[in-house]
Amino acid sequence: MTVTMYGIKNCDTIKKARTWLEARGVAYAFHDYKAAGIGRERLAEWCAEHGWEKLLNSAGTTFRKLPEADQQDLDADKAVALMVAQPSMIKRPVLDLGHRRLVGFKADAYEAALA
Repeated sequence: MTVTMYGIKNCDTIKKARTWLEARGVAYAFHDYKAAGIGRERLAEWCAEHGWEKLLNSAGTTFRKLPEADQQDLDADKAVALMVAQPSMIKRPVLDLGHRRLVGFKADAYEAALA
């Protein structure tokens, strides 16, 4: 199984997830979507799987700093456009297991998915 972690390298939650994977010898590739970007198509697939509400980090500073008009009347298309424009708004990490993805880091969910 090829595992890819999507996130931002200096995020505390990413650091915890990476430490967890490395402690268990899980090989993974890391995609820093702040540095490398993220495609609209991939985000749309993730939204179809998990819902844009779970992927959009509306509690984060980047989202809260948006003009109020950008925060209103959200739907999947608008949320994807915001996340493509500012990847810091994507909930972190997204762990791609090939056949499915995990959003956020919870040790028990990682344990179950990688067992």
